[in-house]
Amino acid sequence: MSVLDAIEPCFAASYAEARDRFRAACKARGVAPRTYDNPNLGPRGEPLATDVAWVGTASASRVMVLVSGTHGAEGFCGSGCQLDWLRERHALPDDVAVLLVHAINPHGFAWIRRVTEEGCDLNRNFVDFDAPLPENPGHDALVDCFVPASLDDETIRATEARIAAYRAEHGETAFQSARKAGQYRHAHSVFFGGFAPTWARRTLEAIIADHDLPTRRWVSVVDYHTGLGPFGYGEPICDHPLESEAMRRVLAMYGDSVGVPELGTSSSIPLHGTARELWSRMLGEHYTYVALEYGTYATDNGRIAMRADHWLHAQGAFDWDAPHAREIKSALRRQFYPDTPDWKEMVLWRSRQVQRQTLAGLAAPG
Repeated sequence: MSVLDAIEPCFAASYAEARDRFRAACKARGVAPRTYDNPNLGPRGEPLATDVAWVGTASASRVMVLVSGTHGAEGFCGSGCQLDWLRERHALPDDVAVLLVHAINPHGFAWIRRVTEEGCDLNRNFVDFDAPLPENPGHDALVDCFVPASLDDETIRATEARIAAYRAEHGETAFQSARKAGQYRHAHSVFFGGFAPTWARRTLEAIIADHDLPTRRWVSVVDYHTGLGPFGYGEPICDHPLESEAMRRVLAMYGDSVGVPELGTSSSIPLHGTARELWSRMLGEHYTYVALEYGTYATDNGRIAMRADHWLHAQGAFDWDAPHAREIKSALRRQFYPDTPDWKEMVLWRSRQVQRQTLAGLAAPG
């Protein structure tokens, strides 16, 4: 199927629709998904779950893993790419299987949030909670700007002035690190890594164990994300140690498009508690991991959308259909899922390329 023809059947308008389409595509492929039920409900009372599909021989020693919804609302993109792969019915190389993890953060997907039901940024939640947690003094200094007590004009003007002053004094890199490198103190604020493992983290740990991934010869993970970089461009972001075998394999698979935060060649910055830390703990040296990051709109737009969303949920229960709530949710959804034909065309084209490169890398000798 051409990329243009795949857009409408692959991209859904809600978490519930995305889940239904994913499960239907699995059934059409002759695959029975395994369900990990989330104990919470969606905004319309709908059940939430992470659905997992294994395609290929059960004994395959090499596995491509496609993960969607790490950051909830970004799941529209990743789900569409997973559905596209299922519908294309690719022939797999010998001894290679594919594991699709659909909506690892179903609560965030359904509620149009980046965070989990615990209020955590899942991609900051994979730290060792038995060790001292990372400090982020910049976030401590600006926390009331990132999520103010009010969204009235006077408060917003004051917070923007403080942010501008911090940027002028410390520089843009320091500001972005303060905002989003990860923080473990302010549960109501953005990029909160949590006080303990979330349901989504524990579920991903179970998925890895249940599918015997630590015993496989090699596993290559593509984790779909949105929000950073040029509009529609998909950057494979890699934070493997620079001289590791995994980094060598990533560069061999994806070439010069790979972004490395540590080298300053990525749209991202070095982060605390990313999913790669979990894969490393569970799989040792026998895996590669990239976050396939699709650009949307300016990062300050995202900052403003996340500020409003965190403020909204900090107020307690709210009417999902209230105009102000819908305005806030629409802005956040658009930031992380532009939902335009050109953006979705670019997303699917790049996804197909990265999936092909990943499978080719897994099939290569070595």
